[in-house]
Amino acid sequence: MTDRQTPIYPVVPGDFTTAPFGVTPSQTVGPYWHIGLPWTDGPDAAPSDTPGRITLAITVIDGARTPVADAMIETWQADTLGRFNHPDDPRGAVELTPAGFRGFARSAADYTGTALVHTVKPGAQPTETDVDEAPHVNVSVFARGMLDRLVTRLYFPEDTDAHATDPVLSSLSETERAKLVATKVDGGYSWTVYVQDEDANGVETPFFEL
Repeated sequence: MTDRQTPIYPVVPGDFTTAPFGVTPSQTVGPYWHIGLPWTDGPDAAPSDTPGRITLAITVIDGARTPVADAMIETWQADTLGRFNHPDDPRGAVELTPAGFRGFARSAADYTGTALVHTVKPGAQPTETDVDEAPHVNVSVFARGMLDRLVTRLYFPEDTDAHATDPVLSSLSETERAKLVATKVDGGYSWTVYVQDEDANGVETPFFEL
């Protein structure tokens, strides 16, 4: 059994300029994202007067089925025409539609683990093949206990035909696909992200490998 009274680092005479230290421990994301990750426009990927503006209510739940109240949701998506104002878009960067839409948001979760993002529904996106990606929002989750963000996607329930051929959804089982589809509610969509589940066949949301 390890002697827990043994110090992690040796105790030596001197001050901070002479004392030997080990590697600084890694820090988990939350709640420290408040220090370095605030976003000027916050949850508003689309300003309040944007035509077709919707609200995504994204709730983060941990492995103990407890809301993650210090989580931060980050979203990145195409505009209503499936375009990006970004040089990495192989079609070229364009002004986004509708005017004023920013495509990016960061939103803090409340005590229920729910973060609100105000945006517009994206258009489908072409791929290198003849199959389009179904309209979706790329979602990153930053929260306590995580050394790295979790990345997943939110899809829309009315796009069932597009879901059948979407490259990501078609690679998943029917059960896993359903976990990425939001629910239509008044004013927008509601969706729950489960960050963990001990049951391999449980409710954990599918995430991308980074």
